[in-house]
Amino acid sequence: MDQRKCECGHTNPVGTLLCESCGKPLDIVISEQTAFPDMRYEGMARRSQTYTKKIIDRVWNYFSSVKIAIGIIIVILVASAVGTIFPQQQYIPVPVPTEADVARFYTNTYGTLGTIYYQLGFHNLYSSWWFVTLLVMLGTSLVICSLDRVVPLYKALKKPRINQHKSFLKGQKLFAEGELAPGTDQAELLAGSAAALHKKGYRIFQTDRALMAEKGRFSRWGPYINHIGLILFLIGVLARSIPGFFLDEYVWVREGETVAIPNTPYYMKNLQYTTEYWSEDEMPVKLELNGGAIAKNYQTDAILYINKNAELPGAKPDLVEIKNGPIVVNHPMVYESLFLYQSGMQEMQLGALNFNLMDLKNGSKEVGKIKVDLYNPAQEQDIADGVKVRVLDYFPDFIMGKDGKPATKTNLPKNPMVAFEVLDQKNKLSEKMVYLQGSILTQKSDPKYGIEIKMPDLIDISGINVRMDKAVPLIYFGSFIFMIGVAMGFFWQHRRIWVQFQDGTILMAAHTNKNWFGLRREVDGLVEQMKFPVTIEEKSKA
Repeated sequence: MDQRKCECGHTNPVGTLLCESCGKPLDIVISEQTAFPDMRYEGMARRSQTYTKKIIDRVWNYFSSVKIAIGIIIVILVASAVGTIFPQQQYIPVPVPTEADVARFYTNTYGTLGTIYYQLGFHNLYSSWWFVTLLVMLGTSLVICSLDRVVPLYKALKKPRINQHKSFLKGQKLFAEGELAPGTDQAELLAGSAAALHKKGYRIFQTDRALMAEKGRFSRWGPYINHIGLILFLIGVLARSIPGFFLDEYVWVREGETVAIPNTPYYMKNLQYTTEYWSEDEMPVKLELNGGAIAKNYQTDAILYINKNAELPGAKPDLVEIKNGPIVVNHPMVYESLFLYQSGMQEMQLGALNFNLMDLKNGSKEVGKIKVDLYNPAQEQDIADGVKVRVLDYFPDFIMGKDGKPATKTNLPKNPMVAFEVLDQKNKLSEKMVYLQGSILTQKSDPKYGIEIKMPDLIDISGINVRMDKAVPLIYFGSFIFMIGVAMGFFWQHRRIWVQFQDGTILMAAHTNKNWFGLRREVDGLVEQMKFPVTIEEKSKA
């Protein structure tokens, strides 16, 4: 690696702006037309400015650029904003068991824009591979940017340079030079300056003819503490894609039904759903509700099971109860890191159709009862001795397709159509009929059997949001670290004051990373207190 040698004899790495030993600018003639080298990293060489030949160097240099980091952040912000235009798939407020239902929801709810939104994949934006790649790139940029700058900054600050070159002092924004009166006791002035600055909280580094007073050095690490907090935050966000770390599922559970919670070994049974309403006696004032009511509580009484055979593919579930109790709005059922929230409900929904099979040739005598579970219809039922009823076809949400054939719009029993076949084994008789929209359509004009429609079974369905997020503690910790870095960099400043005596003259200089007004006031106070024969000059650029 090439070196740059200063007139003081110290050799510096390529990319060094200020000599690591004396602080003199390298290969730069300081004048009013020439800006002093940037003091942000104390003029130290950064790796991105030193190594440029190998592929790893180019990658390092690419991600060490602040412009690249800002560009990545802007792309992430724009993508995140697009992801909030319409709800993500996991937050669609209706059951969506199939991909066709998802596409239909966006089209029916948001029209053409919804269709485009779905087809471009924005409905699952935050879990998409390219969005995760952007987060990884941002994390990589944060790590490389920090290492590229924090290493040279640490090297420069760990050994404070007291006897700086005169050109270094003259290059500071605050600088003063003056002639000392003959017979002036320099040691006494130096000791007095050190004592005065020490009272103001400065840490003193001193030689026989120079001192450097410093305070607030820790504030220089604020941005890098920010980066650490952001990196931890990003790790927490990315950890959510690891199986078992994060879960956000929405399940609909009918009363009496036991369902598997996706991607977990857990099952849940809905014992009963209840909506409780405020009574007029409980109201503080009388309200005109016009026949309506105000809900007081939404509650699902549930049992949580664990499947002991979850790790055995194809094995029959072996459910063991692990918890039971109510799931109430804002009061979830909690088991270890699993949270079950009451998030939705569908009351008075069709659960089953009830019919009576009638013998029309025998005075419309009742033969037996037929029950059709609209969520899991039995293929065949024994109604009476020698009489069976088969379900030939079932369409939960009947529509007539474009091809003229019956189809279903959704998987929910909103408009059920059931095709029956009655088999009379004694009379060797077969008759077919169809139930649709409260009517019975028969195959024969003079059938032996008919169906009498009875009151259907109505059920309540609970919408349960199942969440598990083991990354939350890491995300909160990263946010806390980030705020510490913000406070360090916002409320404190790194201030340095140099006082040197050279050949009967006094040189003063001061530097801070911000709040120059406060530093100027402290320097002016020192000059006035010690009666230094100098006038502080303030340059327009540091």
